[in-house]
Amino acid sequence: MCMPSPTRGEGVAIGAETRGKHEAPMSQPLLIEHDDGVDRVTLNRPDSLNALDPALIDALNDYFQGLQRNRDTRVVVLKGAGKNFCAGLDLKAAMARRAGQQEPPGVTESLDSQRRIADIVMLMRRCPQPILALVQGAAAGGGFALALASDIRIATRSARMNCAFIKLGLGGCDIGTSYFLPRLVGVSVASELILTGRFIGAERALAVGLVSEVVEEDGLDDAAAPYVEAMMTASPVGLRLSKECLNMSVDAGSLEAAIAMEDRNQVLCSRSEEFSEGIRAFLEKRKPVYIKR
Repeated sequence: MCMPSPTRGEGVAIGAETRGKHEAPMSQPLLIEHDDGVDRVTLNRPDSLNALDPALIDALNDYFQGLQRNRDTRVVVLKGAGKNFCAGLDLKAAMARRAGQQEPPGVTESLDSQRRIADIVMLMRRCPQPILALVQGAAAGGGFALALASDIRIATRSARMNCAFIKLGLGGCDIGTSYFLPRLVGVSVASELILTGRFIGAERALAVGLVSEVVEEDGLDDAAAPYVEAMMTASPVGLRLSKECLNMSVDAGSLEAAIAMEDRNQVLCSRSEEFSEGIRAFLEKRKPVYIKR
């Protein structure tokens, strides 16, 4: 479901009807504040460590699906309400639903539920907007997957991340972790985390390249600001094509394939009005002003 972008500074809640245009009810699972090209998206179940229940899963799918053709949103900042990012699947809710069933769900039903969660990370990678994840406290299981599917991660010193799945009688590879982790930290560290389910703390995550910065607990927003500002200074088309090219190059079969994508993107960008404005701004030593499209 595609949703229109809110106006500057407007708060929007996804998951149920909002109470007012500028005030989002705190009971909503996903809060979105749009401000001049930037969506600040908050997982809003702090009493449950922002765990993924059906309402939050549906809201995340709806939101990231709506970004695919969205030209108003250029950067996404993803965070969790309270002291944690996301503790993964809401097991209490899942077990309560299963307790009410006379028989265990069949293979088709289970696969549909599994894919509904996995769809979130695929939509995150397909959307053209860069996603900056601000990770504090727990980022476990599905929450870890959301952080991995983002383009840039900043963590607080309290951040603890793990592939919790193997501790629950499941396989350690789930929701894209077997794809993202080896590409981010190498096969050896990825194998350790996936096969043991042990937590990786903020300092080690920084050392192995899993996060870009580690900051104090109240410093996430300030730390994110320079990244957002730099990306908002880039031309809108150039930023989108850069994320697409990075995605393609990660799986490119050769250097030639990666360069072919880069060449195509540079030619497209150089033919846009944004390129002319970017050159003028550079020569005039000012920030570029791009026309919204």
